[in-house]
Amino acid sequence: MPMPHPATPARDGDLLVLPPRVPRVHRSRFARWLGRSILKLGGWKMVGEFPNVEKAILIGAPHSSNWDGVWGFAALLALGLDLRILGKKELFWGPMAWLMRVLRVIPIDRSAPGGFVAQSIETMKSADAMWIGLAPEGTRKKVDQWKTGFWKLARGADVPVMLAYFHYPDKIIGIGPTIVMSDDMDADMAKIRAWYAPWQGKRRSTA
Repeated sequence: MPMPHPATPARDGDLLVLPPRVPRVHRSRFARWLGRSILKLGGWKMVGEFPNVEKAILIGAPHSSNWDGVWGFAALLALGLDLRILGKKELFWGPMAWLMRVLRVIPIDRSAPGGFVAQSIETMKSADAMWIGLAPEGTRKKVDQWKTGFWKLARGADVPVMLAYFHYPDKIIGIGPTIVMSDDMDADMAKIRAWYAPWQGKRRSTA
C-alpha cells in the first residue's frame, strides 16, 4: 500500500507550524523575517506536517540544484528549526569554522573507527533532542542507487525517518510521512524511492 502524504494542518502563512517536541534554535526576528522574505519572493510554500518527535532523520530529495540549499536554509531560518547537518571535520578551519557552526554542521572524522555511521549514531544517542538532515542521493546528478547511510543511522540510533522533498513546478517544500525502518533495507529503500517518484526537482526527478 502506498504511503500517504500527511494532510497540511493550519499554517503560519506559507510555513508549517513546529510541534512542541521538535528541536529549535534561537533565531533573531531579523533572521526569521529574512527567511520568510526569501521564500515569499521566490513564491515557495510548505505543505505536509512535521512529526512531534525529539529525534529523527530528515532526508531530502530530489537534490538537483544548489538552489535547493537556498530555499531549504531560508525555511530553516524562518521556522527556527534546529536541523543538524553532517560534515567532514576538515571543513572546520579558519573562517569556514564559523560558517559551519552557523549552519549547524556537526564535524565528522571519516578516518575514525566506524566512520560516519558509528559516530553519527553515538551523537544522536547522546543528545536529548536532535534532527539530522541528509541528502540520500549524495550528489546533484541523477543516480541509480541511493546512499544507505540514513537507513543505517536510523536503525542504529532507533529513530524514525522523515521524508521531505522539493517540488519545483508548484514551488513546494513538502514534509511527507515519517516512517520507522524495518530490518529489510532493500524493501525500505524501494518503498521510499517509489514514494519520491512524483516530485520534480529543479533539473530532474528521482525516478
